[in-house]
Amino acid sequence: MMLAAERKLRIVELVKQKHVATVSALAKEFHVHEATIRRDLAEIEQEGLLRRTHGGVIVDKGANIEPSFTERVSDQLDQKMRIGKKAASLIEDGDHIILDSGTTTMHIAQNLVNRSNITVITNDMNVAAELRDSPGITVIVTGGTLYHSSFMLNGMYTDQILKSLHVNKAFIGIPAIHPKFGLTHPEAELVPTKKGMILASQEVIVVADDTKIGKVSLHTVAPVTDVHTFITGSEASEAQIKLFKEAGIDVITV
Repeated sequence: MMLAAERKLRIVELVKQKHVATVSALAKEFHVHEATIRRDLAEIEQEGLLRRTHGGVIVDKGANIEPSFTERVSDQLDQKMRIGKKAASLIEDGDHIILDSGTTTMHIAQNLVNRSNITVITNDMNVAAELRDSPGITVIVTGGTLYHSSFMLNGMYTDQILKSLHVNKAFIGIPAIHPKFGLTHPEAELVPTKKGMILASQEVIVVADDTKIGKVSLHTVAPVTDVHTFITGSEASEAQIKLFKEAGIDVITV
């Protein structure tokens, strides 16, 4: 018999493929009562993955496409600032680190401006710009195709550079992190670079605010067992944190 968690994941995948599905069709597909499907949908909607309409369901835009940089930069700003400060405190003199593209990793860079003897590899022009007046920090920009909406670099050239690197720590931003389904992303073309960052690092540190917890997107980036440390805001509930700790992750709330 299919577990509820597995059924919910498959409902999300099915609706993303078909873009719309009725409660009755889902009940037939999974051989359960309509009441069970409605309960599943209520929980999925609460996680922000789907949006229900009268008589059916449709894919929520946020489940398919990550919001633009402009939208994300002010979202959960106070929490991201706290996460960035704490993450920067984990970086030691002499470290070689990767800072993933993202609005949260930008706050890590802001807390490194007065540091020295650190090498930062990034695929984010915003992160590099934050460190432009920091002579004590060596900044390596990966290269790649520029995404004008976010100043992120991505693609074949980015991935080739990452394959040649070995760093102490990688700070990964992610729009969806789940204690069972791990790190996932709505955009397939961004997955290989994140995978490359994880493979290049001895220690993987995920930085994500509490709104990303419990979400599942279409494409798998990495299992939760690849994560050593997860830094999030104190807004995260004890129940959420407990599940990650049980998976062997060091969780830091700020």
